Order: sequence, then structure tokens, then C-alpha cells
Amino acid sequence: MKTMSLLMITFLIAILTACSSNSGDTTTNEQGSASGDNQSAVQTGDKVTMIWLPNESGGNMKEARDEIGALVERATGKEVEHKTTTDYIIAVESIANGSADLAYLGPQAYVEAKGKNDKVEPLVTNSGESGTLDDAMYYSWLAVKKGNEDAYKQGDAFAIDNIQGKRFSFVSNSSTSGFKVPTSSIVTHFSTNKGMTDLKSDDLLEGGDDKFFSQVLYGGSHQGSAVNLLSGKADVAAFCDTCVNNYVELVSGEANTAGAVYKVKADAAAPFNTVAGEELVVISSTPVLNQPFVVNTETISEDDIKSITDVMVSDETAQNPKIFVPKDSEFKGMFKQAGESRFLKVEDAWFNPIRELSKVTAP
Repeated sequence: MKTMSLLMITFLIAILTACSSNSGDTTTNEQGSASGDNQSAVQTGDKVTMIWLPNESGGNMKEARDEIGALVERATGKEVEHKTTTDYIIAVESIANGSADLAYLGPQAYVEAKGKNDKVEPLVTNSGESGTLDDAMYYSWLAVKKGNEDAYKQGDAFAIDNIQGKRFSFVSNSSTSGFKVPTSSIVTHFSTNKGMTDLKSDDLLEGGDDKFFSQVLYGGSHQGSAVNLLSGKADVAAFCDTCVNNYVELVSGEANTAGAVYKVKADAAAPFNTVAGEELVVISSTPVLNQPFVVNTETISEDDIKSITDVMVSDETAQNPKIFVPKDSEFKGMFKQAGESRFLKVEDAWFNPIRELSKVTAP
């Protein structure tokens, strides 16, 4: 993975959102807890509940979830209960309303949860190869099926001009790399280069004869969006690299760049088992800030939060092959061992570039 400074990431996102305007106000959570000084005292229990987005909720990720849970159990001395989901909204609401104590959320999902309850805070995120936050990123892809890629070229270079009118698959409108980044990129490109100055992100939510896309699908997860593409339901799809890297392998080109070709592994687990051997081509790739583990500070004590953070950022965790998985390992983990990769503390302000993507895009 290329090294890119956080400044450069922020610059890229600023370009995507140069025409943005502010969106709605912060709301209260389902239990009526609002941001401000009148928060109730911390109510902790004898177990810790962790909730997972659909991307990490599959059966093939159980051992990886359990390994993360073991870190929390060691830090707190409390039993960890894992709750998997099939919908982004469930995970966001659960951490915001306190029915979950910890969550592993995408940047946009975290921003939404924080907006619902100011007591939701980030703990750690995984670093880049440098062992710092400077290159702590993953990639938002726009991809097409192998064999169709020439329709998305201008000369020798890939371009997104011809995605208009196509069947398009997003992940969820709460997804950073599966919705917020691609819609901002699309709006900026077409308003700047095609004169579509009235185009907004909301115009991409659904398809139709009078819409930007002929049809819009939602995969519910990054895996689901990729399968929508590979099964022929969509012509173009948005999803991220890290959520599909257990299922696909690079067969040509440079990883995470336009023109890279990936093939579904022959032994890929569900839902990719139905499209084994199919190939996709990346036509656009945009860096995105890594996603955080987050905590509801109303339900976990300050001492437990400190203990969890200390364990996660430790050298021992960085060297755990079931947390940061070596390249030649067959273990299905969430994080790849690369360079000096490890968990690092992260503050809320680090996600401000993502908040820019949450604004309604309007020229």
C-alpha cells in the first residue's frame, strides 16, 4: 500500500467536498440521551457488549471477532458478548443508545453515532504500514466486471463519465467508502466536468428513467455490493478493498489503483462462493481514513476504557498473528500485518474530514 500523509488525505477529501453545504443538527438517541452537560452517571455491568457492522458479521469472521473480544476480556475481566448485524443502522443505533458498549464502525457510521450521542468516542484505529496515522487508510473502489472495463476508459486512462445511466450498487447510505466517498466523487466530477451543477448526492439514492442511474441497489455490506456486481445485478459497484480482501486476489495491475484486476478465490466463503472465479476491474480508487473501534462512555467506566485502550495499543497485540495477520497465514482476520502496523489511539477530531463528506453536496 502506498504511503500518503494525513494532510494529503484531508486535501483529497476537501477537493471532493469543495461545494458542500451544512446538513442537519445533532439528534438525541433512542433512550432520550442528548449531547451536553446533563449526562447521566456511567452505568456499567458485568459484561461488555460489542456490536459489529454487517461487513464483519459473517461466520468466517467469528474467530477474528473472538480474538478482539479476548483482548477486551483480558483488559476488563468481564465477559464479552458479540452482537452481529445485517444492517448498518442497527449498529449505529445500538452504540448510540447504549445497548452496545463497544463497536467497530466505519468512519461515517461513527460520525452518525457521535451525532446521536456525544458520549460515543473513538478508542483506536489501525495504523498504516508506517506504524503511524499518516498512512492509516483503506480504499473506496468503483469497480466493473472484467470484460466491461473498456467502456469506462478515455484513451488509455480510466474515467467514470460513462457510469451515468448504469445499474449501480452502493453498500449503505451510512457507509463511508460504500456511499459517502463515491457519491461525493461522482457529484464533484459531473458538476465540474459535465456541467451538471444541480447534481446532489441525494440524486444518486435511487434509480429510474429520469434519474442519474437507471437502477440503484444496496448490498447491505461491502461483500454484498461486490456480489451484486459479480452476479450481474449491477454494472458498477462501490465497495472497499479491506472488506473483500479475504475473498479476492490480485491477478494483474497495481493494488488499489485504477486498472487493477481481482479474481474471486476458488474457495471463497459466502457470499462469494456463488461467484467463485469471477473477475472485477477497479476503475476508481480513493483513500479513506481507517475505521475506529468506538465506545459509549455512558456504559463503560473510565478505568475500563483506559485498560481496553492500553491492551489494544500494546506491542503484544501488534504482534498477535490473529489480530494483525501475516501475509502467508490462512487465518481470516480483519487486519493485515504490513510494516509496522498496529493499533493507535485516535481522537474525534481526526474524523473531521469525514464530517465534510456528511454535508449535503451542492454547488
